[in-house]
Order: sequence, then C-alpha cells, then structure tokens
Amino acid sequence: MASQRRELSEFEKQYLDDAARLAITSNTIEPELYTRYNVKRGLRNADGTGVLVGLTSIGDVHGYIMVDNEKVPDKGRLRYRGIEIEDIVDGFQKEHRLGFNEVVYLLLFGVLPSAQQLEHFRGMLDACRELPEGFTENMILKAPSSDIMNKLARSVLASYSYDENPDDISVKNVLRQCIELISRFPTMVAYGYQAKNHYYDNKSLYIHKPQSGLSIAQNFLHMIRADSSFTEIEAEMLDLALVLHAEHGGGNNSAFALHVVSSTDTDTYSAIAAAVGSLKGTKHGGANIKVANMMDFIRESLADWKDEDELRHLLQKILNKEAFDQTGLIYGIGHAVYTISDPRTVVLREKAAELASVKNREDEYHLYQTVERLAPLVLAGVRERGKVIATNVDFYSGFVYDMLNIPRELYTPIFAISRIAGWSAHRIQEIVSGGKIIRPAYKSISERQPYIPLAQRETRLTQFYSV
Repeated sequence: MASQRRELSEFEKQYLDDAARLAITSNTIEPELYTRYNVKRGLRNADGTGVLVGLTSIGDVHGYIMVDNEKVPDKGRLRYRGIEIEDIVDGFQKEHRLGFNEVVYLLLFGVLPSAQQLEHFRGMLDACRELPEGFTENMILKAPSSDIMNKLARSVLASYSYDENPDDISVKNVLRQCIELISRFPTMVAYGYQAKNHYYDNKSLYIHKPQSGLSIAQNFLHMIRADSSFTEIEAEMLDLALVLHAEHGGGNNSAFALHVVSSTDTDTYSAIAAAVGSLKGTKHGGANIKVANMMDFIRESLADWKDEDELRHLLQKILNKEAFDQTGLIYGIGHAVYTISDPRTVVLREKAAELASVKNREDEYHLYQTVERLAPLVLAGVRERGKVIATNVDFYSGFVYDMLNIPRELYTPIFAISRIAGWSAHRIQEIVSGGKIIRPAYKSISERQPYIPLAQRETRLTQFYSV
C-alpha cells in the first residue's frame, strides 16, 4: 500500500527545498511583536492561564487559585457536570460495575441515570455498534491507512454519506448522530487497526463483529484481539481509562476545535472529524506515546532500575538535551492546568498497581513511581525552581495500555474513543447556547508594497531555476 505513493523527481525535490526556505522567510514573525501588540499566543495569558473565551457546564478542570493576580498551586480537581471524578469512579467501582456508559450519559444529559435509564441507554449504544452496510469494505478495507487516527477521521467524514439526514442540526438529530458515533468509534478504530495490520504489516486480517451486551471497553478488546479473549481486570482497566479521558473542559485543544467548527453551523461529522484531527497531534492526544518511548529508553539505559543515583543522572541528561530525543523534556511530567496533582493520575496509578501485580510487572511499576518522584526534583534543580509540577495522566496511561497488550498505534485512537463523549456534549452545548460564529482577531504586521509587473520581478526561487 505504501509503495503506491508517487515518487518525486529531482526537479520537484529541488524546487520544494528552495520553496520551503522562501515560505519560512515569508512567514517568520519576530517574537517581540507578540509582546508589543499584547497577543495572547496559544490563547494563553502572560501568567500561563488560559484566555477566557466561553462558558460550559460540562467539565471543570481546576489546578490552581489566583491570589493578587498570582497563580497559587492547589489540589487538582476534575468534575463531570459538577461531580468529582474520584466520586464517580468510587461509585461504580464499589458496585462492581463498569462506568463508561454512565459517564457518557452524564456528559450528554447533565444528570446521572437511574438503573432503568442506564439500561435503556446501553440498549441504544448496542443497537448502533455495527457499521452501515458496505462501510467496512468500502471505507476501511479498500482504503487502509498507516495511521489509525487519519483512518478514523476519514471514517467519521464518510459517515455523512451513510446518513439520510446529515445536515439537520436540531438537537434531536445531532444527539442521534453523536450516539451513533460514540457507539461506532471502537468499531471504526478496531477495523482501521486490523486493516493497517494486514495491508501494511502483512499480518492476518481479523474482523470480529461487535457483540451485543458487551461494554465499549469489552467490545474493543474483543475486536482488536485475534482470539477475542480478555479478562475481567483488563476490561475494568480499559473502562477506567475511558472514564478518565472522557472530558476535560472546553478549553482543551480538541474540544475548542469542536466548538470553533460547530459555531459555523456545519454538520456533526465535519465538527467531530476536526476534533479527531486536533487530538492526533503529539502535543495533545499523542503524549502518552512519547512517555512510552521515553520509558523504553530509560529501561534500556539503566544498569540497575533500583539505582536512584543512576536514574537521577539519566533524567538530568534528558533535561540537558544530551539523551533520548534531545528535546529537553521529561514527558508526562507537568500540565497546563494541574499543579499539585492530576486527579486522573491519582486514580489511574492505583488501578495500574493492581494490574501490574496480575501481569507480573511490579518492577516496571516501581520504576515509573521512582521516575515520577525524582523528575520534579531534577526539574527544580535545572530550570523550574519554585514551580510545583504534577505528573499528568499520560505518564501512566501508556504503561497501562502496554500491560493490556495494546499496540502503541492504538493509544491515541483509544483517547478518541473516550473523548468522543465529551466532544458530543460540547457540540450540543454549542448548538444550544453558542449562537455566534467564533472569530478571534489577528493583527496584520505586513508592510504596504506596490504591485510589480511580472516582467520586473526578481527571481526568488533561485535553485528552482538552476535545475
């Protein structure tokens, strides 16, 4: 499949080399201009807080308080519709239930379901799991992708063609579309993975139909595994990960992208596909893969995993851009909002310990704990003096997925399987309460210049013309 791409000629390669340099020169903006014009780069204020651009009742992310215009670290809190995430998890775990369906209901409708409402909702999800007739063959198997997130985005857009009423943005119709997408995301991802495995990696092709009565986590494990088998704790672990990633306020990049696109009154599939494209980025949904790769490097580099001095020295080298990927980053340490703690990490770490014991990977779990403890100390000694730094959920989620024998190319798609719940809630809220197209301003800094006739212009793509 990959070999079907057209090869560039030497002429084209040279042209693009020179054209890229011209494009960089033409689009470079001096950093001091952002300060001069008080531009909020990344929609961030000078103190790192987010620029307030909207209101939401769906999710609340809390990591600090403001005192005399200064950020003061505070215990991290994540609330879904006003309910603490720890209370939600504690509630369904005490009753020995899987919780993702309940969380999806809460995010969509703003209230916790009764037992009967939850059962009816499960029936709605069950009824929508299978892809439309011909979809798997025509949209996935006949056009496989080496990247499953790109395949997912294409599958979302293709769903428009299988919808008899795709452009109706009434709440009832959008809710129907969102429930279908929530149900079908695991199937789209699983089949996209199987197609990639077969056509790009030359492995056997397994297409397992989703099973009625199984949860979203159970169905996903059933569809990605050759033998369709999974254990109770594996399903519980994946379900918990889905619960913790389902929503994170309207200000995260993918939710904001969803709001921006939805504010134009476009269709649901275009809006959700935009959110998928946002989540694919390594600065957003791909962060746990960075952590997993970093931990591979750490494991392979240490002679003794229990030698804290050796580990501290290695972390120092990573920070100094002398080791790993030379970015100077310890992935999974630090968060844009959370300071003292990330509540998702607290919950996931505890369950990860249980899974590590079952999977006989307790030594690795302890290594993660040691990195989590030492990294902030090393950071404080290098360049983050005085800043409180929390371990974010990405630090442990990759390890959890690895213990579940889930390939790394599925880490970010699993994030999407979860976050489609929050995206759907935000789309409905934008339709109900948004009202205005989102259109921030950009300050133009280009100098005025005259139009020059073609014959009088200087050649700027010099290498192109020397071929």
